[in-house]
Amino acid sequence: MVSRRQLEMLNPEQCLELLQTVRVGRLVFTESALPAVQPVNFRLHRGQVVIRVAGGAKLAAATDRSVVAFEADELDPDLRTGWSVTVVGHAEPITEVAELLEISGTWLQPWADGRRDHFVRIRTQKVTGRKLLAPAAAGPSGPGSV
Repeated sequence: MVSRRQLEMLNPEQCLELLQTVRVGRLVFTESALPAVQPVNFRLHRGQVVIRVAGGAKLAAATDRSVVAFEADELDPDLRTGWSVTVVGHAEPITEVAELLEISGTWLQPWADGRRDHFVRIRTQKVTGRKLLAPAAAGPSGPGSV
């Protein structure tokens, strides 16, 4: 009997739980009227994806409150298992002083050298996710079986 892998659709709560287990994702936004994808480190803050940027196209997308997508995953190519979560929403700069104080400092350190003085939040409008599970082991199940 051949076991098939199960593709599980995740609810928003499961998606947010998984996002808390990784620190790098991909931001999808529009740059010069074309789609752009860049890896970013991120954190969840109050259920929203937050990234720290120097400026440029990512900050411009936030200032314009453009619709963006964010994707993060964890995949095992040998076992053919893993998950993927996508967040879609409007990007916006975080400008409230109290919130900036709450999220600044060591909370979100950029990986690349250089100053990253701006925080961008994705106002989540849609969260979707999928998880590919390993097939169950074939054979009897019950006490004493592995």
